[in-house]
Amino acid sequence: MPKSKRAKVVHLSKTDKKGKELSERLFAKVQSCANEYPYIFVFSVDNMRNNYLKAVRSEFSDGRLCFGKTKVMAKALGATEESEHLPGLSKLAPYMKGDVGLLFTSREPAAVLEYFENFAQTDFARAGVQATHTFTIPAGPVYSRGGEIPAEEDVLLPHSVEVTLRKWGMPTRLDKGKIMLESEYTVCREGETLNSHQTALLKSFGVAMAEFKINVHAYWSASSNEVTVV
Repeated sequence: MPKSKRAKVVHLSKTDKKGKELSERLFAKVQSCANEYPYIFVFSVDNMRNNYLKAVRSEFSDGRLCFGKTKVMAKALGATEESEHLPGLSKLAPYMKGDVGLLFTSREPAAVLEYFENFAQTDFARAGVQATHTFTIPAGPVYSRGGEIPAEEDVLLPHSVEVTLRKWGMPTRLDKGKIMLESEYTVCREGETLNSHQTALLKSFGVAMAEFKINVHAYWSASSNEVTVV
């Protein structure tokens, strides 16, 4: 009987080698960029979205953005004065913790910080995110925006989605082709950690509660070999 492709054995030595190669490439990339660009920024991202990050990469196409294993990037820069790749880079070590990235650029810090201060994109929340405000749908016919805008400016939800709404926890019913609520229904409360049913309901009513934003923690300057905390 021929062996199933699903039963193919993958040796750990091969996966380890691949991971080591990726780490070595990241290490070399960080040091190469450090040699090339006069400023290095350490940043983190709130509510990561690849499409928005792509826009940031496009904006800084004259520089380089690095994401990867934080420990590898930190080691490439140097955690101590003895091991730092360039003078002063070890001062970035305290900020190389958690999910952070590096921006290598020739642009002046004031311009970079102004861009990130003004760059924020609102999107639909994912499970695990905290609700930014309380969202309650009023009793009666259910409209597409769930009471966020006046009824005369809104449209009724199609009856075909009623089963899905009940699946996500809303106590709805059909009445002559209209989706109805006997009493108001609170989808979420401010500060509450959202689950998958709540995020699905928020998205279906067009309520966005997540903000993609880049937070700059510190940056290094080649001219002074100093690190500035933001």
